[in-house]
Amino acid sequence: MDEHEKERRAPLTREDRYAIGLLIILYLIQGIPIGLAFGSIPFLLKSRLSYSEIGVFTLCTYPYSLKLFWSPIVDSIFSPKLGRRKSWIVPIQTIMGCLMIWMGANAPALLDAPTPDVGKLTVIFTTLVFFAATQDIAVDGWALTLLSKDNLSYASTCQTIGLNSGYFLSFTVFLALNSVEFANKYWRKDPLEYPLLSLGAYLQFWGVICFCVTLGLLFLKKEEPVHEDSADLNLTKVYKIMWRICQLKHVQSLCLMHLVSKVGFQANDAVSSLKMVEKGLQKEDLAIAVLIDFPCQIIGGWLAARWSVGAHALRPWLYAYWVRLAFCLIFLGIVYWWPQPPLTMSFFAFLVLMSVLSSFAGTIQFVGVSAFHTQIADPVIGGTYMTVSVHIIANLGGTWPRYFVLKGVDLFSVATCSIPQGEGDEIVVQASECISEHGLAQCKDLGGTCVTEKDGFYTVSWICMTLGVIIFLAYIGPAARRLQAVPAQKWRVHTS
Repeated sequence: MDEHEKERRAPLTREDRYAIGLLIILYLIQGIPIGLAFGSIPFLLKSRLSYSEIGVFTLCTYPYSLKLFWSPIVDSIFSPKLGRRKSWIVPIQTIMGCLMIWMGANAPALLDAPTPDVGKLTVIFTTLVFFAATQDIAVDGWALTLLSKDNLSYASTCQTIGLNSGYFLSFTVFLALNSVEFANKYWRKDPLEYPLLSLGAYLQFWGVICFCVTLGLLFLKKEEPVHEDSADLNLTKVYKIMWRICQLKHVQSLCLMHLVSKVGFQANDAVSSLKMVEKGLQKEDLAIAVLIDFPCQIIGGWLAARWSVGAHALRPWLYAYWVRLAFCLIFLGIVYWWPQPPLTMSFFAFLVLMSVLSSFAGTIQFVGVSAFHTQIADPVIGGTYMTVSVHIIANLGGTWPRYFVLKGVDLFSVATCSIPQGEGDEIVVQASECISEHGLAQCKDLGGTCVTEKDGFYTVSWICMTLGVIIFLAYIGPAARRLQAVPAQKWRVHTS
């Protein structure tokens, strides 16, 4: 049996199992605000905002992509008595709990206005995501020392299970429980006019959970002493180390690969679900579809962690890239040939199957590349290294195109307002868009009917997929194969 096979079959110790459970809980807390910012809030606002305005709100996700600038602070400033990672996780989660409780108390005023204040919502969620991103830096660094060396690949599994659990609780489960139609259809004998769970109650619940987990972490979990090699790392030294990391040629190649690796999927990831809801898919049906998909993602994360070891850690990521591109084309066809409602059971089953398989491919990519980063990261500066290689660049690769994709849908769309003039005549004038309630109301106030003559979603989708194929063949494929052959010591820098 070769060395890689032994690594693949390394048994989980009792300490490893406890560490996995703790990491999953910490990543789950992080996933709660992420699911709201990336998923539920855009869906709740969809009927009242244009795609361009939703694009503005997506800017609140940028702290996850800009953590590079403060990750050295998290790595170098801490209380030895409390612990290097707990020094940040404990106060950050306390702040997150307070903020979620405050947001819960003010949720009706923030979201129920006829025209929501996009700027104010963006600032509030940017603040929440900023604290979640800071907690992520500390947890990523802790994962490198909590788990044994032979089982470091399970750090990415913990991240997948925890983040996905939090994400889907805040996205699909919350959307289902927040839907009046879902409650009346599946839970109530007599229909009522309010949902099972309001956004305010949901936020306040998780604020309390945040406090409980933080108290348990503070009093029940003792952090190991600081590594002797990192005890003298001051802030200036960590920033210098980070700069030396960025100067490594293979790190630069990895960063460039991440920046362009998600361009091909962006139209599908950012717009397809919104388009399905626009065409008649009920939010509760979407929630059921993703609830079925959730356990498949957990299984996928576990399998991907076992596949992504040894000398070919990026191989699953490369294979799954083509699978995801294929599903972008499939979902483009699903939106284009969307049947008239109500949906048949066979079509809904087909939609669920495609969602499960597509998400499975995405999970394999995420876990595969995260496991590769865990293998090459230096535990001494784990939070900074993981932030440079994984989060700032990998997340930025998924966030920077999204704003332009959503703006592009409006840019390439052509909408008209047909105003009847009597005797069969009508005046056709240019409309801004026929998606939001505001856009429809503008035409309705003129006595007309708003019609989308050309949907920019299809144009943007073809542009993204074409770029995805070209970029993979020209750079991503060759670069990934070259990078996974680089010895582990070549990814390290001296801390002296």
